[in-house]
Amino acid sequence: MAEALISMLIEQLASIIQQEVRLVVGVKKEVAKLTSNFKDIEVVLENAEERQVKEVGVRQWLERLKDVSYEMDDVLDLWSTEILKQQIQQQEKAAGNAGSTSTTKKVCFCIPAPWFCFGRQVVLCHDIALKIQELNEKLALIASERQKYEFQYTKRGIEQIVRQKSSSFVGKTFGRVDEKDKVVEKLVSGSGQGGETCLVIPITGMGGIGKTTLAQLAYNDEKVQAHFNTRIWVCVPGPFDEIKIAKAIIEGLKKETLASNELQTLKSIIHESVKGKKFLIVLDDVWNQDYRKWEQLKLPLQNGAVGSRILVTTRKEEVARMVGAHHMVNLEVLSEENCWALFYHIALANREKNESKVLEFVGKEIVKKCKGLPLLAKTMGGLMCYKKTKKEWEDVLNSKIWKLDVVEEQVFQPLLLSYYDLAPAIKRCLLYCVIFPKDYEIAKDELIELWMSQNYLNSIENKEKEVVGKIYFDNLVTRSFFQEFKEDELGNIMGCKMHDVVHDFLQFLTKNECLVSEAEGGNNKRIMEFDGYKKVRHLTLMFAPEEVPNEVGELVHLRYLNLSENFGLMKLPNTMCNLINLQTLRLIRCWALERLPEGMGKLINLQHLHVIGCVDLKLPKGIARLTSLQTLDEVCIHGDDDIDNNKEALFELSDLRNMDKLRGSFLIWFGKDLKDTRQAKEAHLVNKNCLVSLELSFFFNTWQPNPIQEETLNALQPPPNLESLSIVRTLPNFLRNTPLKELVIDGNYLLYSPAPIAQGCRKGKGERPKISHIPNIEVHKEFVQKDGVYQIDDDEMPSAAFTSYSGNVY
Repeated sequence: MAEALISMLIEQLASIIQQEVRLVVGVKKEVAKLTSNFKDIEVVLENAEERQVKEVGVRQWLERLKDVSYEMDDVLDLWSTEILKQQIQQQEKAAGNAGSTSTTKKVCFCIPAPWFCFGRQVVLCHDIALKIQELNEKLALIASERQKYEFQYTKRGIEQIVRQKSSSFVGKTFGRVDEKDKVVEKLVSGSGQGGETCLVIPITGMGGIGKTTLAQLAYNDEKVQAHFNTRIWVCVPGPFDEIKIAKAIIEGLKKETLASNELQTLKSIIHESVKGKKFLIVLDDVWNQDYRKWEQLKLPLQNGAVGSRILVTTRKEEVARMVGAHHMVNLEVLSEENCWALFYHIALANREKNESKVLEFVGKEIVKKCKGLPLLAKTMGGLMCYKKTKKEWEDVLNSKIWKLDVVEEQVFQPLLLSYYDLAPAIKRCLLYCVIFPKDYEIAKDELIELWMSQNYLNSIENKEKEVVGKIYFDNLVTRSFFQEFKEDELGNIMGCKMHDVVHDFLQFLTKNECLVSEAEGGNNKRIMEFDGYKKVRHLTLMFAPEEVPNEVGELVHLRYLNLSENFGLMKLPNTMCNLINLQTLRLIRCWALERLPEGMGKLINLQHLHVIGCVDLKLPKGIARLTSLQTLDEVCIHGDDDIDNNKEALFELSDLRNMDKLRGSFLIWFGKDLKDTRQAKEAHLVNKNCLVSLELSFFFNTWQPNPIQEETLNALQPPPNLESLSIVRTLPNFLRNTPLKELVIDGNYLLYSPAPIAQGCRKGKGERPKISHIPNIEVHKEFVQKDGVYQIDDDEMPSAAFTSYSGNVY
């Protein structure tokens, strides 16, 4: 972690020195000293981080270094924030009004000239200069102390981070056929002994041995799926929380989430919900040895049908004996043959045969050190696929890390080898993942936005930050730090989880740096006061506040704010407009949210604004100033009358004109009709070349032909690189020459309508565009009258088209 942090600070300091402005007196000299001290320390960090596991003194030295470095990072960030505020104020003053669109310039990190500091800023500049001097003295002392540890000097070259295809091997299982058959037999066999309705089958074994994988294989077996009415998977990491587990079971049974936290109420619901049902419940990663809690949970499940089963995975044999000793499956290590097959598949399968042959002997010796644990075989396979020469393989085999006996768990040794091999920036990204609870489903895009908010993504060959984040993510996938992948229809990984052993490993590495506190009930109020959180850069508040306190505007370092799924949240405080460093704002499914602050245009660093599910949200005019915005999920365009009558300036369709960095998926809702096509023409959708998917929804449509609407839609020419287009209730002429790969037509009166309306669209009479050149066409025949439906002729639909009919045809 220290290595990546120091590298980032050196880059920041270098940019300061290169600026052609006169710095505050004495600061330039201090900045030069800082840079020199950091560079002296940087060359020993790789050796220091490897030795800290074994040597307490080195670990303490690194902790002092990180403390000073984090303080320095905050000081530099505070300085740049104040200067950015001054620039925004000056630009607004020059523009003469708050609605100006002039503030579009991205401001880099800078230290101001003396003339830039005035009033309150004079005091602030002086205070920051003193703080830099103070931290420099601390750093100089730390730098001098490195001599007594006799570190080896190493300096990484320019990192060449190879992007592997991340989905080529994930999810493949080797061995466990007999074990799976044994578990499946126990699940589908006759009723339990002693008249028990619900039999408990525990799977036990050490961490990383494959308990969860075996449970998944059995859970997804065809016989098992056919045998049970209902199957529910519940992860139980950490303390045994009966309420959380009960709510998860109810959600699986009833497909709904309950607000109640009364255990007795939840037990009653479970008792009624399982009545007469043959169910399978998997409780994954159970640690609890409290028999009373176990019985509390098990009792209502006995109301299920005969043949119901509970499958429990646990590392602790005591837990297995408590829940069902007579039916225990004790999982043994993989055979050497299967362990080698797993390793080979990841590390060597894609190499030339001659190359693989040279490395096989060393590889088999490495596999022996994995002790038959699938997780370790996958981890080492992921590491070795990056090693090209026999010498590199031998270096891993002979590493001193294998001999470490001070590591908390022996399974950490291979993980340490793989971790130390990561580039510093990727190390930092991996360690950041410790903030997620065990078994948390991590969304790939959300994780990359979080990395961006912490400035963790380096520049690689002028690639954009999102692309760099995807490269880092794929690197961690290849090395088996992530698992249980969620993929889209094309096989691209969209989300993942971490193995609980990997999570334990990250906690081991960050035990003095990261504190995760989970609030329940009344504790939320204390957290909402923000005491002690002034330097926070990532804040998530979900399922809690009905209002966000004004004090949120004091979190000047904040880069990432997630307020999603606060269903009672109606507005945001105006002080949020002070968060000029904010890069990501997530407001997903804030159903009651009606307004954003008028001053949102001040957030010139905002790149991602997620508002999916904010059905009543009206965006302010100031959003148009955010020309660096890359994510804007959806906008609702109101009629001209609504805009004219509203006291606040609202976002219009034409305000999209300069937002050409929008990417991914974009939905435009038309709440009411527009008076003319001016706004549609000025939106310049054709210039949004980074968009992949676009949906245009005309939900005000009354099923009558509307010339203005059709002209509006034709003016909304999409970008040429668009892959998917969804159109609701109309059909434009620009489809004649589109290179689209997919088209969804929903509720379209030009195709499906009563005979009088369809008359002008009949073959040979209408102007309906041909769409037969589009490979995938999905037609939704919703709200369509059967009589008078216009049939699409064979020559208009490609033979390879996928046509979906959904909804009621009447």
